[in-house]
Amino acid sequence: MNRGKWSLSILFCLMCSMISAQRIVYSEPERDDTRRMNFDIIGKIEGNFLIYKSIRNSNSIALFDNDMKQVARTDLDFLPNYDRMINVDFFPYGSFFYMIYQYQKRNIVYCAGVKLDATGKKISDVMELDTTRIGLAANNKIYTVLSSEDKSKLIVFKINSKNKRLYYMTTMLYDQDLRLLKKSRLNIPMEERNNYLNEFHLDNTGDLVFSKISRGSNDNIGQASFVIKPSMEDTLLTNDLNIQAIYLDEIRIKIDNFNNRYFLTSFYYKQRRGNIDGLYFFIWDKNTGATYVQDTVTFNDDLRKEARGESSTRMAFNDYFLRNIIIKRSGGFLIASESYYTTSRYGTWNRWDYLYGYPFASPWGYYYYSPYYNNLWWNSRYYNSTNVRYHADNIAVLSFDSRGKMEWANVIGKSQFNDQSDDDISYQLMNTGDHLHFLFNNMERKTNLLNDYTISPDGQLNHNPTLKNLDRGYEFMPKYGKQVSAKQTLIPCIHRNLICFAKIDYN
Repeated sequence: MNRGKWSLSILFCLMCSMISAQRIVYSEPERDDTRRMNFDIIGKIEGNFLIYKSIRNSNSIALFDNDMKQVARTDLDFLPNYDRMINVDFFPYGSFFYMIYQYQKRNIVYCAGVKLDATGKKISDVMELDTTRIGLAANNKIYTVLSSEDKSKLIVFKINSKNKRLYYMTTMLYDQDLRLLKKSRLNIPMEERNNYLNEFHLDNTGDLVFSKISRGSNDNIGQASFVIKPSMEDTLLTNDLNIQAIYLDEIRIKIDNFNNRYFLTSFYYKQRRGNIDGLYFFIWDKNTGATYVQDTVTFNDDLRKEARGESSTRMAFNDYFLRNIIIKRSGGFLIASESYYTTSRYGTWNRWDYLYGYPFASPWGYYYYSPYYNNLWWNSRYYNSTNVRYHADNIAVLSFDSRGKMEWANVIGKSQFNDQSDDDISYQLMNTGDHLHFLFNNMERKTNLLNDYTISPDGQLNHNPTLKNLDRGYEFMPKYGKQVSAKQTLIPCIHRNLICFAKIDYN
């Protein structure tokens, strides 16, 4: 009898331990941290959490301890006035971070970099990386800055697209000490009128890879290739994708540095502007310089019925967008996609209406690249004055082996909407190694509460208990969050109409 009570006590303690393993700590919002504040979660450096804040003409780095108490704030007084700032990127390392920023002075756009310590203080001189003379005064991004997965390489590049038949690319490759390794100037022929460049990535050797596509305005991709710019060469290597029998949606790229491969994927259609039929895969092996896999996977009716939401089975994936690609050590891969759409009294949403327009380009002819330029509206933090309702529904998670064979599929059911903006809808993915955590708001008793769903490596789906210290006075914005360590993530929140930050610990 006592043994049974003892066993029950142990079980109770284990359950309490599991529940308390997830803990939330909130920062105190400052008086000027309004909804209009621009911010960037830099990361965790030497045990503290750094967040960039930009409010009107004030730019600073806020430093938080493990209890999310602000212990320091460093003003970035070396930056130009806010009205000349264009873009800021941060690249954290073990004990410091780089800040690469763009600003405009008269008719010249400058790209500069500086090294800052774990408190946000400048520990190097400001380095001018490049300049571009422009013809019009406007605040538009010209430079794109990317980091390799192991952070050993940084690349800064720009593309002049004034000549629609021949683009001019300038790349500057740096090491982890921001020493210039190679500067290249290259021509990119754009043979067709509807040719575009798409998502860019940098591998650990310093090779730049991107896709080149051909599509009409608001149409499917009918021709596509991927391009490699070798790190220390002034050349481009182009490889065509074999898609004569199908049409592609938006091509996403993921670099598999462990297996030395490039992975490209997209939803595909059998008919132009038809219903999404499944996923297309292309894997390039750098070791052999040849295609490793090129195939399609068609979604079956069981998966469609589970993922469809309010749609018919045939149209189940028509509102889905590829959000996350995770490469496994085995060479397999996991893909997460989300149903996202809008409704309004002016008409029903159609992915062809405005998703696939021309890439945003500066009026002086410089190509404005962003990894998500086709759906920048999805990341807008500013309120929409029109009568538009934003929706983010089910998440479909699919796992494949190294040859593209589906191992398992799971659908996380959710239904989210907001009438003003899409700040609090969608989700954040956190990878703790043993599980994938999908964090998103769910309406419970007329209150949005942060939910945590996990998927194990074998595809088991679990809805975790309510997070400890979850306060109903905080409105979470999960999709703007960032994983800052193996077991920690930061998520911005709205509290009393001010922006603060919540730290979630997984012990």
